[in-house]
Amino acid sequence: MVSAAFDKLGKHPETPLSLMAQWREDIHCVFARDPAAHSVWEILLTYPGVHATLFHRVNHRLWKAGRKLPARILASVARMLTNVDIHPGATIGRRLFIDHGLGVVIGETTVIGNDVTLYHGVTLGGTTWNKEKRHPTLGDNVLVGSGAKVLGAITLGDNVRVGANSVVVKDVPPCCTVVGIPGRVIQSKGTKIQSRNGIDLDHHLVPDPVGKAINCLIDRIDELEARQTEVSKALHEQHCESCEAESICATTEQEIVIKRAVGE
Repeated sequence: MVSAAFDKLGKHPETPLSLMAQWREDIHCVFARDPAAHSVWEILLTYPGVHATLFHRVNHRLWKAGRKLPARILASVARMLTNVDIHPGATIGRRLFIDHGLGVVIGETTVIGNDVTLYHGVTLGGTTWNKEKRHPTLGDNVLVGSGAKVLGAITLGDNVRVGANSVVVKDVPPCCTVVGIPGRVIQSKGTKIQSRNGIDLDHHLVPDPVGKAINCLIDRIDELEARQTEVSKALHEQHCESCEAESICATTEQEIVIKRAVGE
């Protein structure tokens, strides 16, 4: 199952590192992705996302060795201590960083590549009860924003960015930015994709297409009213000799004269 997931990404699993080497990488990768980190001791003592990752390295080895009950028990202890729920069966690559960690859920058949960053509230969840690959596969250098949900046996390619609070339910090609509910690709290989209706989205902002559409309609109404005013003014300035509806174009004084003439 894991090999098939990596083959879908066009890569093969790396030779596993020792547990101590994995822990060392998990700790030191924080300095590159969190400017608030100042020392190794600070990371070891105060970063719940790092704690959850270190626990999972042990849990996953127990799971693969067939000791599934101890792995689940230790995973439950890690969840109580860190508020991060990682199933022992999930396959996690090197240098995973879970920033803040609160409310992160990673399902059993999830496959995560190298140098992935997850923010708080992220869910890598399944969409079926069948015993099969039902959780997402993330490539290398993927970043998933806070509150985002990546659901189902889908694949996010390398260098994908998922905006905060997005819900991704379809495969995403490499080097793309996805935002919205459901997730929509708005940037590919550094080129922004803008809607033809003028809805401009950024990966770090949750889009408000309804509000933007209403603003566009208001602007359009203002434009049409301005054009109608210009047309009415042009018609009013024309000579009225050839017009049979002089009373319509008459000025206020002319209307008064006409009313007096007919006895009103």
